[in-house]
Amino acid sequence: MTDQSGGYDPAFYELLYAAEDTHFWFKSRNQVIAALASGAVSGLAPGYRVLEFGCGDGNVIRFLQSSCPDGIVVGMDLFEEGLRYARKRGAANLVQADVLKAPFAKEFHVVGMFDVLEHIPDDSGVLRQVFDLLEPGGTLLLTVPAHPALWSYFDEASHHCRRYTTSELRGKLQAAGFSIDYLSQYMMPLFPLMWLNRRLSGLQRRGASEMAQKEFRINPLVNAVMNVLIGAERPLLARRWRLPMGTSLVAVARR
Repeated sequence: MTDQSGGYDPAFYELLYAAEDTHFWFKSRNQVIAALASGAVSGLAPGYRVLEFGCGDGNVIRFLQSSCPDGIVVGMDLFEEGLRYARKRGAANLVQADVLKAPFAKEFHVVGMFDVLEHIPDDSGVLRQVFDLLEPGGTLLLTVPAHPALWSYFDEASHHCRRYTTSELRGKLQAAGFSIDYLSQYMMPLFPLMWLNRRLSGLQRRGASEMAQKEFRINPLVNAVMNVLIGAERPLLARRWRLPMGTSLVAVARR
């Protein structure tokens, strides 16, 4: 099996599984994904097909199942470690496979990749493969980390290959054949905090993995405040407003 993971560390699944249900970052991202997925399948006949490529531990697929109730939602991941956690969350249609060898006889109406593309060395090649997995007129929903200037110990520990600028992501999507319906930064309230944290972290001498694990610790007060602040973005993003800053990018593209 060709490893398109970019060296993703399956050991992170345990930390993710423990934090995702309550951590503001994951909750906010999932609400945005659910809103955009609901819009993407609106008007499709029942029985439409939705694929989450790189579904990991099943955190997002639950929201796809809720927002795409009349469709068949499938999760695919390279790592069995993640799929075991996804099964614990009740995900049923799961496939262990590489996108370059995707074992599907039919194309999908919607494909989602949520903070996956940055792990893949040949991101342009994988976008072309995803393009071929879509029905003509089908929709790609995509999230990635933004701004190379925010690169830090967390990206290193997570085995990211890159953080994206808006223009870079737009160019790679278009080069793969996609037309872009919507592209915006998001997680705007987090940007100044992350920028400062990344500057200060450069003064510390702990290892990248140890420092990254701190990102999953939940401070109840901070978590509650950020839930409110970032949650205010969701209706704007659902209406496809373009936000002026953020730590991540979200895109809706069409074959």
